[in-house]
Amino acid sequence: MIFNSITFLIFFLIFFQLYWLINNRLSISTRNLFTVLSSYLFYGWWDWRFLSLIIFSSAVDYIIGLLLANEENKKRRKLLLATSLVANLGVLGFFKYFNFFIDSLNGFMAMFSISLNINMLRIILPVGISFYTFQTLSYTIDVYKRRIEPTKDILSFFAFVSFFPQLVAGPIERASHLLKQFQERKRFSYDDEVTGLRLALWGFFKKIVIADNFGVLTDHIFSSTQAPSGLLTIAGALFFALQIYADFSGYSDIAIGISKMLGFDLMKNFATPYFATSFGEFWHRWHISLSTWFRDYLYIPLGGNRSTKLRVSSNLMVTFLLSGLWHGADITFLIWGGLHGSALIIEKQIKRKINKYIYATIVLLSTVLLWIPFRAKNYDQFAKLSASLVHFGSYSLYRFYQIIDTFSVSRFAGLMLVTVFFLIIEYNLKLKDFNEWIMSKSKATRFTLYYLIVMLILFAGNFTVKPYFIYFQF
Repeated sequence: MIFNSITFLIFFLIFFQLYWLINNRLSISTRNLFTVLSSYLFYGWWDWRFLSLIIFSSAVDYIIGLLLANEENKKRRKLLLATSLVANLGVLGFFKYFNFFIDSLNGFMAMFSISLNINMLRIILPVGISFYTFQTLSYTIDVYKRRIEPTKDILSFFAFVSFFPQLVAGPIERASHLLKQFQERKRFSYDDEVTGLRLALWGFFKKIVIADNFGVLTDHIFSSTQAPSGLLTIAGALFFALQIYADFSGYSDIAIGISKMLGFDLMKNFATPYFATSFGEFWHRWHISLSTWFRDYLYIPLGGNRSTKLRVSSNLMVTFLLSGLWHGADITFLIWGGLHGSALIIEKQIKRKINKYIYATIVLLSTVLLWIPFRAKNYDQFAKLSASLVHFGSYSLYRFYQIIDTFSVSRFAGLMLVTVFFLIIEYNLKLKDFNEWIMSKSKATRFTLYYLIVMLILFAGNFTVKPYFIYFQF
């Protein structure tokens, strides 16, 4: 199911009523069982066969958590941790990276005139597998490190792994924050319901109005069979920057809002990242749950900043290369991760030598252009798009006008006005979420904005595209 679909609306309205009825009248375990089964229905709506992967991952880490609790031998504890890592990353690796590694191996051996001809498999990537794999892995690692105590409550653990609002695209939660919330009796709160609705409303606006409209423009540019031009490549990067941010942060806002309506607090996943003044700050404000996951479970264990400059640079590069690979099994994602890693390494040497306003502009422009390898279909398209950045002229302007005309000139003009409205609010949010920001306004201002956002969704939203979120493919 997709948040911006009629199917989900019906599902959630039914779930919401039954959830609070069960929570108020029956046991916590019954409520958690209902949440697990409902989450499985939500996920199984795409393909019920992949439910076995979530159940497998949940069962493995639940059992290993219990075994770690009663094991003091260091070697056996490491073996249990290794079992969890192999089981979870093995499943993730097979479904997400098997064909990538086979293709890479075939290509590598071909350079030495050796033909392996290993056939690739027709593997369907399960929706959200990277998200719930990292979430359940963090539990086992934290139990192994003795940061948290393992739970014996199997229903709360299975609910923690499969909780439908954040199951397929995060935020990637830690057991220390979310798991314990399933072990509490929830109390219906009018304030929580209103807070959740505000966040969800802003999320739907970002998704339906900003992301889905810019997505059409982005597709026109990146799907063109004509030779790319500099202006169109830059426009495509800018449009995609707006699309992916509004799409993913919109999903996160909806997920956090829905969870709030059910009595759960999820971590903030975005904090207006495009207004960051450095690459380091950008990664503290973009996909925060993943950035902190890699920081805590990879970068710091590798040594983090506690080493020589060369070692710190190496730690950064390894972390960002793997972060790029987490996003997709293609060389373009490795390039994207490697370029961001390189930017952070260079930043440590030059940041203080450049005027902060000039540097902030460089960061924004670079971040936008670095979306090119992320969005490119393959390496060949990335190479052509990159080469086009030095080619400008009247032909570029004509091609750009063709794209706008296909989209509709009047519609594009309206979208630009709405985008200005969107960016003004984003700028004023700073590090706050939409709920915190709007609560600082007068009642008249709040309701004016509510009605305006609803009207923009209804009249400027794109309801013609198939409901989909970009990060479902990761």
